[in-house]
Amino acid sequence: MGLSREELIKAVSGQMPEKRWKHTLGVMEKSVQLAEKYGADPVKADLAAILHDVAKYWPVSEMEAVIRENGLNEELLQHDKQLWHSEVGAFVAQRDYGVDDPEIINAIRWHTSGRVGMSLLDKVVCLADYIEPGRDFPGVDHIREQAERSLEEGLIAGFDSTISLLISQRRVIYPLTMLSRNDLIAHL
Repeated sequence: MGLSREELIKAVSGQMPEKRWKHTLGVMEKSVQLAEKYGADPVKADLAAILHDVAKYWPVSEMEAVIRENGLNEELLQHDKQLWHSEVGAFVAQRDYGVDDPEIINAIRWHTSGRVGMSLLDKVVCLADYIEPGRDFPGVDHIREQAERSLEEGLIAGFDSTISLLISQRRVIYPLTMLSRNDLIAHL
């Protein structure tokens, strides 16, 4: 990567509203804490957290174009647009910021849905996104309590929260979120 951490922060923070940048700062803080607690690389966790929402505020049409034109996961286009920024963010981290570590790229790619066989870094960044200090939604304290016990218990609580919300709103559940949850439970 050609940019210093400070240059990267300046570049990424300029692509989102201040409120979202505060969220990113919280994810950075929590990712490093979780990495140190559970044995992941805190430097990689910090870098993935800086970039995890880099494409969050891109126009939907631009995200769709990036997915279609670069051979990314087009199945996502059949699901909630909130999922698209993870796939695009992973691509942008490589293309625009020169991140070539597949562990970091994957942590960005899977931070919203999880995946079957999540890596330690995937788990850290995904869970940090749920429980960063600025998050305030019903059930977040339960997820934080579970995160104190284990990454897996925290993520299961997080996925349960997402799935319950989607069910209550009669919205489609992205299948990988269900598969990720089930995989975590199967390996407890």
